[in-house]
Parts: sequence; structure tokens; C-alpha cells
Amino acid sequence: MKKRIATGVCIVVENLPVPLDRRVWKEACALRDEGYRVSVICPKGKGFSAEYEALDGIDIYRHRVWEASGKAGYILEYSAALAAELFLVLKVFARTRFRILQACNPPDTIFLIGLLLKPLGVRFIFDQHDLGPELFEAKFGKSSGLLYKLVRLLELCSYRVASTCIVTNESFKDIAIARGGKCPESIFVVQNCPDMATFRRSELREGNRFGRSFLVVYVGFMGTQDGLDLLLDSIEHIVKNENRQDTQFLLVGGGPVLSDLQEVIAKKSLGDFVTLTGQVSHDEVITYLSHADVGVAPDPKNAMNDNSSMIKIFEYMAFGVPVVLFDLKEGRRTAGPAALYAVPNDPVEFAHQISMLLNSRELREELGECGRRRIEERLNWNTEKASLIRAYETALNSDSVLSGAGS
Repeated sequence: MKKRIATGVCIVVENLPVPLDRRVWKEACALRDEGYRVSVICPKGKGFSAEYEALDGIDIYRHRVWEASGKAGYILEYSAALAAELFLVLKVFARTRFRILQACNPPDTIFLIGLLLKPLGVRFIFDQHDLGPELFEAKFGKSSGLLYKLVRLLELCSYRVASTCIVTNESFKDIAIARGGKCPESIFVVQNCPDMATFRRSELREGNRFGRSFLVVYVGFMGTQDGLDLLLDSIEHIVKNENRQDTQFLLVGGGPVLSDLQEVIAKKSLGDFVTLTGQVSHDEVITYLSHADVGVAPDPKNAMNDNSSMIKIFEYMAFGVPVVLFDLKEGRRTAGPAALYAVPNDPVEFAHQISMLLNSRELREELGECGRRRIEERLNWNTEKASLIRAYETALNSDSVLSGAGS
């Protein structure tokens, strides 16, 4: 019987560098702990500039990335990234003869590499982090046209080439069945739940509330689809219309709209009440969440967000922080009674929900304790990683590709 240690896997992610991408890093560590030889290919980023790094028994290969804007820019960005990924995948395959290639979208282009390696006996796992067509619509406001049809085609090809799919929630699973033609037995839900071993409150210290009585925190990527414009409208209402001077709003994370947010903050004269941190380390995120009174998820209601599970909601609950979000299908499934829900895309209603929590310590504690229990009892990485391992075992036992290559 072959030892699991001899089974190589290669994970390709284009969105964030590893280990900054916590989902991919948790997956890599879980696979390593199961005896797989794990290699990860990802972009470079702030603080992660090394082309190669061996970290905790995992080989990480990084390539340069060009961050684009606009449709033409995205095509060039994804094409350049795909070429770099192909080069590194072949390099890793020559070294490890890996048996599984796991592609983490967006974009839905890495199936081309999986198709190339399929005759060599490499199984392809499609790890669907985002819905490509819905993401395109959220960014560009269109669900038609040639580029949109291309995005739909790339997603379909990713489904078809994959012997096994990993999805983040039940909504994604339903779409993989209905739109991708996948059989339910080949789809595994692996929610992006926090690893409680790495989410422990830091020591509370003075000065971390920025001189205010309350701290409201947003943690996450800052893109056009993430609702930061709505959040700033809510903050403006709280500060100016409700005349609230006791609350600091901390927006933690990086992304392409960061400079735009700075301009809006200045235009609205909110600089004294809103702090942007930019991209920070995992330890800094833990510090901020340890001091937070309220966590906000201003993702607007659209086809993508309604079907997506937001990691920030899991993280808020892990720290016992009550949540305010718009009333979204998967958001409500995640937070349940641990959150207050605003009428979708209404920044004034969102502001009222934030103020309701700030005005009631009892309500904050009740919702925070409820959220923490949900994480401890079922929404945690210890329960989710078992599904990841089953996905890999299913892929290795699949008859959909040639066998006998690799070891």
C-alpha cells in the first residue's frame, strides 16, 4: 500500500498570496497534516515577495502580478497570470509528480492547465471561491455581451474538466448541479470557517479604540462589489444626522478601491471618524477584532453576494462580536440570530442597526455570545476540513482520468 506522504498535490490561487489567503492556507495545512506533499502557487504581495518559500512543510511558489482595472486590463492580467501559473505548475510537476491540481478561482481559467495535465493522470479539483458570472455582473453591471458569455463558458469548462468540486456553501452546490451539470456526489461543501486555534483574543490595551468609546470594524477585501460606498454613507448618517461623536470606524484590509475610499472620506469630512489600515497581518486583524464592539458586512444584495458566504462574518462571530449586515440569503444562514439585518442596500437602515447595537450593551453581549456558540458548535475549521479530505479521497479514486501517473 502506498504511503499518503508520497501523494503530491498542487494548489493554484490567483487572488491573494499565501499564507495571507487564510482559506487556501488552512486547506494546505489540513492536507499536509493528512500526509500529502503540498505545493502552492500564488501571486506575490505586500510582505510576500519571495519567489519560493518553504513554510511549515509547504512549498510556496510566487509569481509577479499586475493589478488591472477595466475589462481589457482584466484580460491582460489574467492572461499574464495564467502564463506564470503554467510555468510554475510544470516546474512543480517535474519535481513532485503531483496527483491532484486544485484550482482556486477567480478567475475560471486554470482549468486549461488541468486539461493539459489530464493525460498525465492528474486529477483536477475546482475550488470555487466565487461565482464568476455573478462577480462579473457585480463589477461591470452587465449580464449579457460577449465577455459575459465568455465568463459563463469558462465557468462551465471548469466544472466539466473537474473530477471533483469544492464549494463554499449550499447555494454554490446548487449552482454547480444546475449550471455545471455536476452530480451531487462529486461536490463537497467546505465552508470558510475560522480555525479556532489561530483565533484567540489578544490582550486588551488602552489606545486601541482610537480615543473613542466604541469601535466598529470592517475586515475584508475592498473591491467595487463589497459595499464600502454604502458603509461610508451609513457612517456619514451616524456622525452627522445622529450627531454621534463617540464611535471610531476602522476599515481593515486592502484592495483596488482603497484610494477611492480615501477621497470619499475626505469629501464627506469623515477623516476624524474613519481609519483605513490597508493590508495588515493576521495578528493585527486579531488585535482589531479583540477590541471591536460591532462588526459590519455592508455587501449589497446582488446575485453574487446573496449566494456567497462572507469570511468576515465568521471571523466576527469567532470573536464574539455582534454583526450588522444587509439581509442576504447566505449571510442569514451564516449569522442566524447573531446579527441584526438591514433592508438590502439601504445605508440609513444599516446605520440604524449599528446604532441600535451601540446603544445596548446587553444586545451586543447577547448577539456576540450567540455568534461565538455557533462557531464553537459547528461553524469551525475542525468540522469543515473533514469534507476537504473526503473531496481529495474522492478525486484520487475517480475513474474520470487516466491512472498510473505519479506516485
